[in-house]
Amino acid sequence: MADAKVIPFGEEPRSSRRKVPRLGRGGRSQGSLKPVPQQRDEALEQRPQTAAAAVPPLPPDPPKQAPGSGDWERKLAHGLSFLRRRITGDYEVDDFGYDHDLTEQVLMSLLRPLYEKYFRVEVKGIENIPDSGGALVVANHSGVLPLDGLMLQVAVHDNHPAKRHLRLLAADLVFVLPVVNELARKAGHTLACSEDAQLLLERGEVVGVMPEGFKGIGKPFSERYKLQRFGRGGFVSTALRAGAPIVPCSIVGAEEIYPMVGNAKTLARLLGLPYFPVTPTFPLLGPLGAVPLPTKWTIQFGEPIPTDGHPPEAADDPMLMFNLTDQVRETIQHTLYKLLVQRRSVFF
Repeated sequence: MADAKVIPFGEEPRSSRRKVPRLGRGGRSQGSLKPVPQQRDEALEQRPQTAAAAVPPLPPDPPKQAPGSGDWERKLAHGLSFLRRRITGDYEVDDFGYDHDLTEQVLMSLLRPLYEKYFRVEVKGIENIPDSGGALVVANHSGVLPLDGLMLQVAVHDNHPAKRHLRLLAADLVFVLPVVNELARKAGHTLACSEDAQLLLERGEVVGVMPEGFKGIGKPFSERYKLQRFGRGGFVSTALRAGAPIVPCSIVGAEEIYPMVGNAKTLARLLGLPYFPVTPTFPLLGPLGAVPLPTKWTIQFGEPIPTDGHPPEAADDPMLMFNLTDQVRETIQHTLYKLLVQRRSVFF
C-alpha cells in the first residue's frame, strides 16, 4: 500500500485552489476578471431568441411640422376655396340680401379681433336663445356708434352651440349710407319694420332689435345705463304675431367707448344726422378721436318671455303690448344695474 500523503489541516490541494483576486484600495480588484463577462456574453448569445426579440422594429416617426404650420395651411385652403366660390358665383344670397358665405368668412373674421381682444366681451345666458326656431332678442342701445349691435351679432354666433346668426333690425339711416348699406345687407340686417321682422321670425331666424334707437345711442354720458323710451311696443306685436319668444338682453361696457359730453345740433342738421357727438377726444383729435376706448364688455341674455300662449288677436291688444313692453324694459334695466354692481372696473 502506497504511503498516504499528509495534507495539513486547513489547506487545500494546489490543484483545487481558486485564485482569488486581491482587493486593493477602494475595494477594486488587482487581478483581471475579463474572461467572466466574455463568458456571460457568449452564454447570452447562445440563448434562443424570445418572442419579443422577433418583433420587427417600429417605423420611424413622421417628420415634425413647425408649430402653427397646420393652421396656416388650413386657413390658406379655406381662403382659396372662398375665392373660388366668389369667382364662380357658387354662393347664395337670400331675398333680404344676406350673404352667408361672405358674413361667415370675411365679416365675422374682421369683427372677431375687436370682440375678443379689444373689448374682451364676456357672454352670459346664451342658453336662453333656442337652438332652433324664431326668437326676438331685445337689447339696450348705446355708444354713439352702433358697435354694440355688431358685437351682439358676434356674441350670438360664436357662443351659441348651434352657431346661430343674428339678423338685426336697423334704422333707415343705415340703408341710405354708401358702403354701409351694402355691408349691412350682406351681414343679414334689414330695415326695422314689422313686415320684415315677422317674415324673418316665421322663417325661424333669430332677430335682434334695439327699441331705444337714436335716443339710446346718442344720449349724453351723464344718462348712461338709463334706458330711454321703448317706442310704441311694435316689437312685442311682431313677436305675438309670429309666436316667437322674446329674449331680453343687457349690454354693459358700450356706454363708455365714446363718452358723449356734448351734441353739436346745428352741425348735425347740416349733415342730416340725428346728432353730432362731442367727446373728450372728438373732434379735438380728428380721426384719432374716433378710436373707441378699450372698455370691458358684458352681454347677458335673460330668460325668454313666451308669446305662443296668446291668441292671434292678442297682437292688437294695446294693454297687453304695454304690459309686455314694460316687462321687457324692466328686465333689461334691472340686469344692467346688477351687472354694474358686479363690475370691478370700466376697463378690466
